[in-house]
Amino acid sequence: MIEPSSPTVEGPAPSEPASSPPPAHAPSDVERVTHLAAARARIVEQIRRRIVGQDEVIELMLVSLFARGHGLFVGVPGLAKTLLISTVAEVLSLRSSRIQFTPDLMPTDITGTEILEEDPASGQRRFRFVPGPIFTNLLLADEINRTPPKTQAALLQSMAEGQVTAGGRTHALEKPYVVFATQNPIEQEGTYPLPEAQLDRFLFQIDVGYPSRDEELEIVRRTTAPSSGAPEAVIDRDEILALQELVPRVPVAPHVVDHAVSLVRATRPDDPSANDDVKRLVAFGAGPRASQALVLGAKARAVLNGRFAAEIEDVRALALPVLRHRIVPSYRAQAEGIRATDLVSRLLAAVPA
Repeated sequence: MIEPSSPTVEGPAPSEPASSPPPAHAPSDVERVTHLAAARARIVEQIRRRIVGQDEVIELMLVSLFARGHGLFVGVPGLAKTLLISTVAEVLSLRSSRIQFTPDLMPTDITGTEILEEDPASGQRRFRFVPGPIFTNLLLADEINRTPPKTQAALLQSMAEGQVTAGGRTHALEKPYVVFATQNPIEQEGTYPLPEAQLDRFLFQIDVGYPSRDEELEIVRRTTAPSSGAPEAVIDRDEILALQELVPRVPVAPHVVDHAVSLVRATRPDDPSANDDVKRLVAFGAGPRASQALVLGAKARAVLNGRFAAEIEDVRALALPVLRHRIVPSYRAQAEGIRATDLVSRLLAAVPA
């Protein structure tokens, strides 16, 4: 879908939620699960007013948000990655900022900088911190791999700790704080691969593919006709925070956790559980953060579907987006044209449920 042009940094004020507020009494966890499942249907309905198709992408976005994770969207230009993320911010009543990453972008353009001010009355000079666009709820890091690693790394502390250090002082970021970054395929001209340490901070790598023929026909019809109106806000910030706190409390059986850990350990070439394909085609496997991501993502996926228990099905459904950016194929795999996605698919077939 064609994305409209927009300025380098933008932060529209969120609209008021259209949905009715949750019950006045303190709801139980079961009530919150029911509320989130109903809210999900309304969220998707509003997103559909602007976005055609991309069902799996939308689901992974919502799982990432409610699991307090960050998402890396990979796809060629023109697939509505930017439009989708900005639409989600509107529907969820979140403050959002957009940074267009370019080769000349500096770290202080993201985090903010200190400026020297003079007090007109006393004549004294002092430094004042001016926050950058990173101080928001939902940060859209557009074409993050168009900027050098030095600037990419400016996001690391905020993604890992929810705070920013500048001028010797640490500034906390308002919750919820989520980074949704878009990335062009690294084979394209003028791109810089993200460091492995930063890739690992993303809960999911969400691949955005081309639309089907029918979807593309609908995209062209919508974008060449008068606008049907902006989507409406569905839930507010306080509700999102409450639902994010709910996800870690979702029960998960020991055998489900064991399956998640088994999948991740099987990606490591030196692990006894690794098969011949992994030993031959993987240079470095996924670390413990991948196991955490599988379990936490499975919990969020369960409650979004109205279930108050995570299952093996949830773990396996999230294995591709959790693992494909955390596995480094060997030179032999690259020579044979085998991608990380292919390796994860083989692994799922080799490790039964």
